[in-house]
Amino acid sequence: MTDFTQIPVIDLAASDDTIISDFAATYSTAGFAYIKNHGIPQDLIDATFTASAAFHALQEAEKQKIALNENHRGYIPINTSTDVNSKLADVKKPNQSSSFMMMGESVVNPDEYLSGPNQWPDLSNFRDTLTAYTTAMTTLGQRLIAIAAKACNADPADLSPAFEDPTLWLRLLHYPPTPPLSADDLYGSAPHTDFGALTLLAQDGVGGLQVQTPSDDWIDAPKIDGTFVVNVGDMLNRFSNGSLKSTPHRVINRSGRERYSIPFFFDPHVNTTVEPLAGTGEPQFAPLHFGDFLRGELGASYDQHKKADP
Repeated sequence: MTDFTQIPVIDLAASDDTIISDFAATYSTAGFAYIKNHGIPQDLIDATFTASAAFHALQEAEKQKIALNENHRGYIPINTSTDVNSKLADVKKPNQSSSFMMMGESVVNPDEYLSGPNQWPDLSNFRDTLTAYTTAMTTLGQRLIAIAAKACNADPADLSPAFEDPTLWLRLLHYPPTPPLSADDLYGSAPHTDFGALTLLAQDGVGGLQVQTPSDDWIDAPKIDGTFVVNVGDMLNRFSNGSLKSTPHRVINRSGRERYSIPFFFDPHVNTTVEPLAGTGEPQFAPLHFGDFLRGELGASYDQHKKADP
């Protein structure tokens, strides 16, 4: 993997050829980019941050009424998620964050892992705001997936069926300040790669997100107004036959302030078989069932899934 020292910016207002070329160059090296001119209204992003702050300001007992369930929806308290599957650090301590998790709204289907309705707090406009944000971000995700296919010399028509009914995750994250003298292995989010296809992150100005370079340096990914930080996950790495990189990253909040971020995860349908696309070369990965993979990941990392899937 080619080394890098900064995270590039991709302009979605550029020509199609330029966007595809920039996407291929950026995600074959850094695996991360700032995406600008993305088309998501700033007032909708702001409203979603306002909704997040309102949720995290609720009393703990109120949030516990919608504690994370077996369908991975609801409130995730601090100290209940440990990234034990991390290949990047010996993680023993839970991530120092709490969050609200929304997924695609659906009915329970025994043939679709994690299917079901969302859980909602009793907050005015909360559901409507998050639903509007998810709808807008899904449209952006569909556009980026088509670009990703072209960037790895594949036909978008070969990739699009996996994302016609995508697995969607919207997470409202709150990180308390990490004490200055805390242990080196206490993270807001431990070093990891994302397991899905694309992550589109809105973050506040506090900072704390860091991306690992091939030379094992960690570089900051601060907020740039008008952009999302977008990174490739493990499944898109597989679809691209390794050409689009899933890059390690972490969060350490030593700002002395609370940090809020809103990652939107755009992933294939749970019943998708993930394998390298035609046109990407001799396959370097065996086929993988996404839903089965998710069971292993969530069961290893979340208390609720450990109880549900002993």
